[in-house]
Parts: sequence; structure tokens; C-alpha cells
Amino acid sequence: MVKTASCNLENELFKSVDEKTPQYIKNLNLIDLSNKDAFTFRLKKEHLYPYDETKNPEGLGLYDWFKNYEKEAKVSTAGIRGPQNILYPQDTRFPINMIGITLATVAKALVANEKGYKNPTKLVGREVRYNSDAFLEIIARIQAAYGIKTLVPVEKQTIPIWLASFLVFKLGLIGGEYITSSHGISVKNATKDLNCQGGQYLPEESMEFVNKIREIFEIAERDGYYDIKFASADDKNIDEETMKNLENGIGLYIDYLKTGVARPINLDLVKNFDGKIVIENVGGSAYRTLSKILEKLEVSNKYDWFNMEEDPFFHSIGKYDHDSKGNKCFYDYSVDATVISKKQDGTPYFPVIESIHYDEKLAKYPTGTVVLITDPDHDRLTVTQIEDAKNIDFLKKQGTDYVKLSQDRVLTVFTANQAFLMLMDFRTKQLKKMGVWNDFPMFMIKTTASSLAWDEWAAHQGVNVVNVPVGFKEIANIMKKVEAKLKNAPDKEVVITDVMNKKINLGVSPRLLFAGEESGGMIMGPSELISSDAGFSAIAMREKSATEAIVVSSAMIAWLEKENKTLSQYFAQVLDENKINGRFDTRTDIAYYNESETDIQKLNAAKKAGENMRTLNDLFYLSMAIGVSKNKLKIENVKEILNDTFKELDFSNLQEITFVGDGTYMKFDDKFIEIRPSGTDAKTKAYGAGLDKSVLAKYTSTMGNYSGDRSELYRKYVSDDLYDNAKDLAMQDYLEFVNKDL
Repeated sequence: MVKTASCNLENELFKSVDEKTPQYIKNLNLIDLSNKDAFTFRLKKEHLYPYDETKNPEGLGLYDWFKNYEKEAKVSTAGIRGPQNILYPQDTRFPINMIGITLATVAKALVANEKGYKNPTKLVGREVRYNSDAFLEIIARIQAAYGIKTLVPVEKQTIPIWLASFLVFKLGLIGGEYITSSHGISVKNATKDLNCQGGQYLPEESMEFVNKIREIFEIAERDGYYDIKFASADDKNIDEETMKNLENGIGLYIDYLKTGVARPINLDLVKNFDGKIVIENVGGSAYRTLSKILEKLEVSNKYDWFNMEEDPFFHSIGKYDHDSKGNKCFYDYSVDATVISKKQDGTPYFPVIESIHYDEKLAKYPTGTVVLITDPDHDRLTVTQIEDAKNIDFLKKQGTDYVKLSQDRVLTVFTANQAFLMLMDFRTKQLKKMGVWNDFPMFMIKTTASSLAWDEWAAHQGVNVVNVPVGFKEIANIMKKVEAKLKNAPDKEVVITDVMNKKINLGVSPRLLFAGEESGGMIMGPSELISSDAGFSAIAMREKSATEAIVVSSAMIAWLEKENKTLSQYFAQVLDENKINGRFDTRTDIAYYNESETDIQKLNAAKKAGENMRTLNDLFYLSMAIGVSKNKLKIENVKEILNDTFKELDFSNLQEITFVGDGTYMKFDDKFIEIRPSGTDAKTKAYGAGLDKSVLAKYTSTMGNYSGDRSELYRKYVSDDLYDNAKDLAMQDYLEFVNKDL
């Protein structure tokens, strides 16, 4: 065990991992990064098969690893994610490991070389997770060995995902890679692949290199081995100097911000703000970049920081020594501040926020102070504010959750649905004040799981809305479709088909007002198209950015101080001014196992069982949605099935049931419910938005937790053939949507 723990809880995690790692894994040293000279890693045929102390002592079980990796690549929403052995990263029993990263990297290099790029250049970046530094070095040294120049951050330190994405686009690179697992638990990691425009790979892009890994295995089977080259650590193709000269791209990004959310009308508000805005820097890696940007924008004195130091255990945020049922174990709720769990007595609470101990950390800050919480790769934002406890009844009426800080004070916790509604409204007010609102027709891109209030607000403001599946890669795909039409027919109206198969006329030369998702990621487009060195023109960047969200949030906070209003008061104002009915939203997360389990055999067994439960739940709804779309059954049949299955719920006003790319969307006349299986884990997510929060919570909890059992009535309307083929039919529909309008 080589890592030093930052606290007792992390030490217990390390101890558990060490105890449950076999000695043969601890002895592995197949990829020795301490060797700074060029070397070759020989993948042997024996590595492909399981370890056996006598029959195959060199076994790594790579066929088993690859089976899981390929499955994740087909459905992943944000990189191919998974847990890792945080102490012994060559452990191929875990989805993310040094050998797997090596195979994926050489496969991507071979695919790139086959495409015949001239002077190919990529970028690799990382956040603060365990072993991210080693993974970055592996990627850089392999790419360099295969003739791909690789830009790395200064001293190979952390940068945010959005900065990596921005630089890939702006510098005209052939692609990039970023090492993160977003706001997931500490023991998880992933490589998030970026295409030549800085957008995340779509599944078909991932399958190109996944198929190449299969070819490598076939060669190893045939010849007994396959050699993979590593360049020396100081190879000329590993380029830190370019990033040093660009100050990791911060100057270029500030130029971009100044064309959008960082215009004087917003910055002047922040500069004249009297108070302090607190930034909760979970994991610590946002500070390195964001602090420099705020300084160059001349507003850094308006902020206080929590957790400026980098820590892969994320300062114990979200970490407990027991699960929600009180069982003694290491349990990680992730660092998603909006996750709601239930205590043993059934009381709902925010486990991530409670683990930050704001009752102590915010004691010296006055009522009205806003705390902006960002995650380790700095792409998501949660907005909170200290309010007087006298406002609790008002908060409940508006559907705004809160955490008690003391007898007199609470911390309001806005969902992204609520916070982003305020931000898009504030930005619209600013654009109108600048006199540029009518220069272009405005539109927004949102995920289907996001709030109904966004659609209603947009309709009131005359803003067109394009709905897409969950994942920012889906948002970026719409951007590319719009840009293609702007380039090919600049004087014609841009018409886009959304995931609900609705044609949306965006007008002539439209501009993106807002793009975002309910999980906390957003971007806002500038008035002028953004140009890259490769000749692309973009309506917005391809990755969500908490820095962009923080800049516009800060301006809104400063404006509200002048107006003498709290965020919750402004939220109510936005709802009322825009005549929004569907003002409430909720999300129920169902995790079918403890993904922090350190025993890989128990973890795999629990995950497999959980995936089966997730799939049964998904197929129950998906089969009906596909059946309706293929005219195999009618909406009246669906209502009959659902009313029979969930007698405590009412489906009489269900209007539509639709597959929306990654989940099943049910539209009622007063709400929507979406049931979506996680693309990366054994989880189900149930979303709802509408007129009554308690009703939404009842639907999402009941339907999200359903076993998926099929009654006789269900089987009467949904044939076994339809049920068995629903996934394949859904994938066909998804791919048709992805490629439409390109």
C-alpha cells in the first residue's frame, strides 16, 4: 500500500482495499512508469485468460474485462466509467485499470493513424481522482510512441473538463481525452473521449476503437503476443510547452467568456457587489483554473473558497461509515449535492450536503450568502443560499428544499432545474437590456429529464426548445446539426427533429440561448459564432462549464442584492411572470447495490444482480413505449396495464408514452414521468415535473422502484416477441435520431 490517507475514513477504505487484493495482483509490475525511457509492454496470450496459480499464473482475465468494457462503450453517457483498485491500479478485475487504459489508448492511436491525419495532435487532461496522473502519463506516452503529438497541461496538473474540450475545439486538434468520473464516487474513474470538436464520443465513435482492441486480442491469440510501445517520458511528441505558452488556455477561454456571459453588463454587477460569494470546491481541482480566471476578470476579491487543496477522497464529502439503512460499511453517496436519501425513520435529507458540515463552516457568514458548489471536474454547479428560517413555509410552497443550519437559519438547496431557470431568465433580461435580444431567433437545447418549467418559460419568451436524451454529447450533437445547416444554407430556416420526433423550426440564423440538463450542467451561447483553427464555426462549446455558470450566477446574485431579493423570491417571480404551471420537479435515484464495495467478487455479483433489476424495470416501460410507436398496442392499453399494476396511482390522464433515446417518457396533462436506466451503472433514475411535488414524488418512487414483473394483463397486450426485442428496436430508433438532420 503506497498511498497516504488524509483521514481515518479514507484510511479504513485503504485498509479494506489492501486486505481484499490478492498477492498476485500486488506483485504485478507489467507497466513500470518509473522507467522514464522508451519501453515495450508485451501483451501475452496468457493475459487474455483468467488467472490460475498453477495453470495460468500470468492470467489477467482480459477477455472478461473486455466484455464489460464493450458493453459500457455501447451505452455510456459520459465516458466509459467504472470502479478501480485505487491502491493497485494494474488490477484488471476492475473495469478501469492501467492495462485497460493501455489497450484503449493504443487502439485509439491505431484508429487515428489509419485515418491518415497530417501531423495529428491530441490533448489529454485530468482531474484529481486516484491514479489519474498515471493514466495521463500512459495516454501521453503511448500516443507519442505512435506519432501523435500530445498536449499536456503544465506539469501535468489538473484542468477542468470544459477547458480540455474548449482547447480541442479552439486549437483544431484531432481529439482529446479527459480522465474523470464526473461527480461519481471516489473509487470510480473513466476516460472521456473528445472528438475533433471537443464533444464527447457518441457510441458509434467509441466502437471504432473497441473493435480495434478485439483485433489486438486476435493477434495476441494467433502470434502469442502483441507489443505496445511507450515513448520516453521526455519524448518530443509530449508537448507541455504549448500549454505553458497558452497558460493552459486560460487566456483563450477568457476571450470566449467575454463574447458571452462575461460582458461588462455582468462583470460590473459583480465588481460592485458588497458581499462574498462562497465557492465550495469539491475535490479541490477547480481552484487551479477558476481562481486565475476570476483574477483576470478582476472579480476574485468577491469570493471565498472552501477546499482549495486537491484531494482524491474529496475532503470526505459524501462519505460515511454506514449505509442509509445503518449497516456498518464504507458508503459513498458521490459528490452530487442534490442527491436525496432517507434516514432510518424515513426522513428525507441531503447526505452529501450534510457531510460538508455547513452548520459550522457557514456560521460566520451572514444571511443571504450564496454558496456555489462545483464538482471535481468542474462542469456541474449546485446553487444554495443562507436564508432566515422564518421563510420555511414560503420555501415549501415553492418546492424549494433546504437544510437546517441553526434554529434561525436554513440553507436553501436549488435543483439545477430551479437554478438554471433563474439563470436563463436573468440572461434574457440582460440581453434585452443590452438591446440585442431581437438580433437573432433564440433557441435552447435541454434533456427530456429536465424541468417542464423550462419548456413553459421558453414558450412564454418565444424561445424554441429542442429536447434530447440525457448526456451532454446529445446536446453537442444537436449543436453540430444546427451548425451544418447554418454553413450549408445560411439564409434558410433551420429545422431540427428532436428526440420526440417533433420538427422544430429555429428560424434563420438562430443562436443558442441556453443548453443544459437537470443534473447540473449548462452552457450559454454567444451572439457570434466561435471559430476554431481547423475552420469549424460553433454556436457554443461542447461541454458544460461550471465556470460559465459561476460567472452568470455571480452577476445574478449581485443584481438580486441590488433588488433586495433572495434567490427563492426571484424563483417565485420567474414562475409567476412566465405563467408557469409545471413549477415542481423531483428525481428519485435507485441504486441496486453498494458501488463502494471493495471486494471485487462481491461487487461484480451485486452489480450483475442490480443490472438485472434495472433492466427488468426498464423493459417494463420501454416495451410499452416501443409497442405504441410500432402500432402494436394503443395508449388505452398502456393506461389499463399501468392502472392495474399501480393501483395507488392514477393514469387516466396519460396522453403519451415515448422512448426518448435512453428512457421512457410518459406525458400526462399535468406532469411528466420519465424512467431511465443508468447508462453506466446498476441504477434507475425516475424523473418527474408538474403541478404537485408530493404527487410527483409518489409516482417517481413507486414506478422507479418497481420490480418489472409482468402480469397476465401485461402479457395480453405486450407479446414476448415485442418484449424480447424492445432493446434492439429502441437502439434502432436512437441511432435514427442521432443521424437525422446531419
